[in-house]
Amino acid sequence: MTMNLKCGWLLLLSISTGVWSVPIDRHEGNQEVKEEVQEESVDTGLYYDRYLREVIEVLETDPHFREKLQTANTEDIKNGRLSKELDLVSHHVRTRLDELKRQEVSRLRMLLKAKLDSTNTQSLQMDHASLLKQFEHLDPHNQNTFEAKDLELLISTATKDLENYDAERHEEFKRYEMLKEHERREYLKSLDQEKRDREEKRMQELKEKHRQHPKVNSPGSVAQLREVWEETDGLDPQEFNPKTFFKLHDTNEDGVLDEQELEALFTKELEKVYDPKNEEDDMMEMEEERLRMREHVMKNVDTNKDRLVSLEEFLKSTEKKEFNNPKEWETLDNKPVYTEEELQRFEAELRDKEEELKRRAETLRQEQELLKERGKALEAQRREYQQAVQEMSQRQKELQAVDGHPPAGPNGELQFQPETHKPQGNSKQAKAPAEHEAEVQSNLPAEPPQNLPSHT
Repeated sequence: MTMNLKCGWLLLLSISTGVWSVPIDRHEGNQEVKEEVQEESVDTGLYYDRYLREVIEVLETDPHFREKLQTANTEDIKNGRLSKELDLVSHHVRTRLDELKRQEVSRLRMLLKAKLDSTNTQSLQMDHASLLKQFEHLDPHNQNTFEAKDLELLISTATKDLENYDAERHEEFKRYEMLKEHERREYLKSLDQEKRDREEKRMQELKEKHRQHPKVNSPGSVAQLREVWEETDGLDPQEFNPKTFFKLHDTNEDGVLDEQELEALFTKELEKVYDPKNEEDDMMEMEEERLRMREHVMKNVDTNKDRLVSLEEFLKSTEKKEFNNPKEWETLDNKPVYTEEELQRFEAELRDKEEELKRRAETLRQEQELLKERGKALEAQRREYQQAVQEMSQRQKELQAVDGHPPAGPNGELQFQPETHKPQGNSKQAKAPAEHEAEVQSNLPAEPPQNLPSHT
């Protein structure tokens, strides 16, 4: 994405491929300035960030749309007039946009299915059109082609989401701080009195050590900018020039300072308060401090509220009284982000969640015990079945033995065994068949003689 075209989108979306300021290497004398520019993609934090960026990149490949984007102002983008130019882009651009939309719809469907599966919701006839209505950045009634309505929805949704993004970050940080304090108090409760006093003293010493930092200049003030001019840019603080300063830190040369370029200016001030090597310094607090500084500058300098600082706005801010005589910046250690009442509500919420987790854990434990009992019952039934099968097999063998049938094997197959004859007597051997027949014939009674005289 070219920097000039990106500027048009930044009027509304406040997104950037992200160019961060880095120290400027100047040689001695009036030699040419060498600047290192490190480009990196800055995530907008939106769940449709990739889709948004891809749509912008495709649109900027069209010469007509590029021209309209360069001349568009904030109102043209916000009121949707720019969306009407979509009908005039080339065919291959529209085809690519259609493909991007179908891919986004497919991705959202997969997310919805995963969500339904995770909640064990069965939906055989899923109404995708109705489900897609919960995503506001595209038209759910037309899931195949990218139309002017899609561009209008994408712009308006991104505008609204980005406006709420900082507020959500502040709320997340507040919850982080309350959780940290809650854990600190719970830890102290777990100690005996002597250890608790010792630990409280140690924590208080760390807190006081954190507070003993150099004065922090108000962001956007002449003192803060001069410090960057001298220590980062390596220039004479007495020769400070706001216009030159602006051009030096407009690292992508798009004529504005975006949010990332502004936040890079606060690094020196933040290093006065936070050091990652120190136990008492929390890097999450440092990022919250950076966000507060950027919001402070935007509030006082960004007069048209487009989330960008133009050269004109920047120069006007240097003419204000607050620029030369600002109030001292109040860091987070002197400005609590939550009240005791908010902490108590947060702890009550944690207790409720903990009780709910305990109930769910107890339910799972009971279900596990029930499954174990069922497993034991099934194992007992299996053993009874095996024993019954063995007894039936044994009785079958016994019945077959009585009936003279060959015994059956374990699977019912017949088992034949060779027949053996026991010898008769102690020493007699079985006789041959011929001898046996002769003996039988010799033992038969003799036939009575014929024509014997009868007795009177």
